[in-house]
Amino acid sequence: MNIENLEAFVYVIHFNSFNKAADALFLSQPSITARIQSLERELDVKLFDREGRHFSLTDKGKQFLPYAQQVLQTYKKGKQQLQQMNAAPHELRIGCTVSVANYMIPELVPLFKQKYPDLQLKLVTASSESILEKLLNKEVDVGLVRNITHPHVDSVRFYEDPIRLFVYQGHPFVSQARIALEDIGSEPIVFFECGALDWMKIHRLFDTLDRPPNIELHLDNLETAKKLVLKELGISFLPELCVRKEVKEGLLWPVDIPSLAGITLRTNLVSLKGEGSALGKMVLELSREIDWKRHA
Repeated sequence: MNIENLEAFVYVIHFNSFNKAADALFLSQPSITARIQSLERELDVKLFDREGRHFSLTDKGKQFLPYAQQVLQTYKKGKQQLQQMNAAPHELRIGCTVSVANYMIPELVPLFKQKYPDLQLKLVTASSESILEKLLNKEVDVGLVRNITHPHVDSVRFYEDPIRLFVYQGHPFVSQARIALEDIGSEPIVFFECGALDWMKIHRLFDTLDRPPNIELHLDNLETAKKLVLKELGISFLPELCVRKEVKEGLLWPVDIPSLAGITLRTNLVSLKGEGSALGKMVLELSREIDWKRHA
């Protein structure tokens, strides 16, 4: 069905005039009439009763009108959405956790500025719950948070960072390619705790041990946990992304524990359903241009 014919039909009803509908659509009155007649042929019904210059909707026309309006409205919304996606945004407000701000945002920002040189970026760091609240209140456009869900929010996987055990240079574990979870029993542990399900899995593994691990410090900051390991105050389970530089320099060493395989710290991209989908897609597409494993 021709959208232009539907548009002519709806405009005639809206203005209650063929001439005014023609003016609004920058057409001649005969063109509007021709479109209405074409629509009637498509539908095989008579939409208007005409008496000279006067006209009225037929019963079939009245039945069809709400459907025509809905189709036209859906078409216009779809067109606007595509135009918004193609238009360069002037401002992007990103809410994220501290770890995302430290290790992911510095890789994303140069790409944003390269592709959208006039883009104004605003970054807000807070807990995942606070970012979700700010998103719902439209204080940020998109969020980079741990895996959380909400009925009014679209949530897609952004990045999964493997969690591994890291030890300092010279630690006895450095010479061992793999160790069992039981082997860490007497080792002092600096435990980073973010409340995510990923860390709950590690706790459940601890619960299977005959002797609980020696957790000397609970921290909610990755940088602090990493620096304490560098100071040789303990060993720690950390996401790979936050220690790439130290591993490359030989200051920290990853130790494989088979029972930890597959445990990751997941970061999700969240946006409001419908409204933020275009911006969310833009951020997601830019992130795919980054080789996260290469960056330190």
